[in-house]
Amino acid sequence: MRIARYTTGDGASFGVVEGEDGGDLTVRRIEGHPFAPFQVTDDVVPLVGARLLAPVLPSKVVAIGRNYAEHAKEMGNEVDPDEPAIVFLKPSTSVVGPNDAVQYPVGVSEQVDFEGELAVVIARLCREVPVERVRDVVLGFTCANDVTARDLQRRENQWGRAKGFDTFCPLGPWVTTDLDPSDLAVTTTVNGELKQAGRTSQMMRSVDELVAHISQAMTLLPGDVILTGTPAGVGPLAVGDEVSVTIEQVGTLTNRVVARG
Repeated sequence: MRIARYTTGDGASFGVVEGEDGGDLTVRRIEGHPFAPFQVTDDVVPLVGARLLAPVLPSKVVAIGRNYAEHAKEMGNEVDPDEPAIVFLKPSTSVVGPNDAVQYPVGVSEQVDFEGELAVVIARLCREVPVERVRDVVLGFTCANDVTARDLQRRENQWGRAKGFDTFCPLGPWVTTDLDPSDLAVTTTVNGELKQAGRTSQMMRSVDELVAHISQAMTLLPGDVILTGTPAGVGPLAVGDEVSVTIEQVGTLTNRVVARG
């Protein structure tokens, strides 16, 4: 099932996306929200007639650093497979949806990078989740771009500001449920040129391990998002660029870069 959050101009709704990729997709509104039992209604609109929004509005975005060995290497970092994953937070105000602008903070940063990632969406309140029960608390998966002001990250030696600018966490286009995330292709293009091509099977720690690890430290709420790390190939964006992150069996998230006003 593909669950989208969308608007046709009269408020935001959740809906189920129906149809085959490459065909005429529609979205069927649901009563309520996807974090509890819901009813699918007869209110159907063509997807081209709706504006897709960020599929969830998380209380927090919990992100993982250096979860792909080749990416760690390209950034000049060594990774110890016995060490826990690096965990950092992106604020909820960094979240935007498909086709929303990524705002380049001109005059503040001189290098803003893309980082395509698989994102996990949490289904229910949970804490201290055992690895074997992680799938019970996961709603599904979506595409993410962990946009990063790389120069600030290097200079400040911590990641909060570099990762936390408004619009620095595009999510979408929807949440795909009932999906095995263990070996999915992750690609990123900029202006149509392939920049990243990896697979989730290359992650040093699996989705289940990451959710269990994070939930040992903090309570996760319905709609919270976990970014699972990025494969090798990250690089800079410029104002005017169009960046797309595609996850196999999920979809494609596209955003254009504009100068922050």
